[in-house]
Order: sequence, then C-alpha cells, then structure tokens
Amino acid sequence: MPPESGSADSAALHWRALEGLYGSAPVNQLFESRLEITSEGVARIHFDVTPSCFHAAGAAHGTIYFKMLDDAAFYAANTLVTDRFLLTTSFNLFFSKPIREGRVIAEGRWISGRRRVLVAESRLIDEEGEEVGRGTGTFQRSRIPLSSLDGYNAGLRAALA
Repeated sequence: MPPESGSADSAALHWRALEGLYGSAPVNQLFESRLEITSEGVARIHFDVTPSCFHAAGAAHGTIYFKMLDDAAFYAANTLVTDRFLLTTSFNLFFSKPIREGRVIAEGRWISGRRRVLVAESRLIDEEGEEVGRGTGTFQRSRIPLSSLDGYNAGLRAALA
C-alpha cells in the first residue's frame, strides 16, 4: 500500500520506494546507475558511462541520453503521484555535446500538472560540470498501482527497516 500523502515522513517513504522501484527494473541492471530523490518534484540519477554505451565513433549512443533524461524527468514527476505508475507519453531531447566515458548526472524537475498529465524537464551534466543534453517530457497516470510493483514495495520495506 502506498504511503499516505500529507506529511514529510510519508513523502520520504514514497521517494525511497521509488528509488527501490528504479533499482529493481531489469533494464537498470545493464547500467551502473543510481536514483536519488531529495525533494518533491526533483530526481537525480548518477550514471557511469562506459565504453559499452558507445556508438561506433567512441561516444555515448543517443539511447543513453534518452534513458537518463527520461528516467530523471519521469521520477521527478512520479514524486507527486503516490498511487500510480506514470507512463511517458512524449519526450523531446536536445544533444549539446558528446558524452565520453565517465560520471554523468541526470537532474529531473517537475514543471507542471498534477492530475492527468504531468510535465517534467531534465538535463545531463558531465564530470566537468557542463550540460551535455536536455529534455522535456509529458507523463500520465497508468492503471498500474505502485503498490502492485515488487520493487516499489521492496524500497518501502527497506525505508521502514
């Protein structure tokens, strides 16, 4: 069952549960990454770009940009929704610099919407502190209860332990 909304403690439990959900996703076993939620509407993903993410010319493939930007914006938006899993309905991204090997941080921020459609943006920051990409997405509530997802429940249990 999702935490009751309304208090700082319940919000923090929801954030920890979302972090557990991120960590449980099979796709995230392919990458060295970690989700961090510090406040409502804000999510940060720490991502290690390795040569396994490169295209033939030796820099991160665009799918890596999308993965990081979409995840950061998605989780920033899902901090505001405590009962349902969100779905990405559209996402626009902009590449500003090739990503070479190293640590990249994807910072997501909720922009607007709370009911049916939520809008969030994200940006990628490389090890030198430069922005290397940016994205904006729209997300809507699915029919999937967060409480039905094992990763969400595992994150919640870990937070309560």
